[in-house]
Amino acid sequence: MAILDAREVVKEYRMGSGIVRALAGVSLHIEPGEFVAILGTSGSGKSTLLNLFGGLDRPTTGEVRFEGNSLAPLSAPALARHRLRHVGMVFQSFNLIATMTAWENIALALAFAGVRRAERRRRAEALLAQVGLADRSAHCPAELSGGEQQRVAIARALANDPRALLADEPTGNLDSTHAAEILSLLKAMQGAGKTIVLVTHDQDLARTYADRCVRLKDGKVVAP
Repeated sequence: MAILDAREVVKEYRMGSGIVRALAGVSLHIEPGEFVAILGTSGSGKSTLLNLFGGLDRPTTGEVRFEGNSLAPLSAPALARHRLRHVGMVFQSFNLIATMTAWENIALALAFAGVRRAERRRRAEALLAQVGLADRSAHCPAELSGGEQQRVAIARALANDPRALLADEPTGNLDSTHAAEILSLLKAMQGAGKTIVLVTHDQDLARTYADRCVRLKDGKVVAP
């Protein structure tokens, strides 16, 4: 059974008096433990599809399923719980809270999940060690390099042990060395049993690290 399954998904947005079709009947099935890269130019629909997989948005028509269960019947609070428990998301801009240390950024995700206060720091520190930042836990984002900030963001996405990790251009703000480090880390997460979906425009990175590449153009799946 696919862990993530898009079935004839259409997504349209109203722009002024017109309609923009971001996705035009996309079907994509991702198996548990796969590392899939979604490629395409800006405006091809990559991020839109990832947001639908993560429950951040809903399709106009078609259906998105997680482990065989449709996301369509879920209320907004239920979708939020789904994202919190089952899907970790990583973004290009890191989205760390500037006034919090690395471990506090991760602990916040644990707090939202109801983890007891005494347990949060222990788990946050363990996650930072997992991404190679055991010695940076007390540093705020401004004291970390871009690559280190993205590692903290990945640790935060892993905080509640999601089954799938969705990464939207996670190397877009990084140089080639740090980009390769982040992709190696995502590959290690796959080795630990996570399903990885990567949105990127970097074909070389995708082909090096992903098991399978899917290309979008004008909101449709085309040949790789």
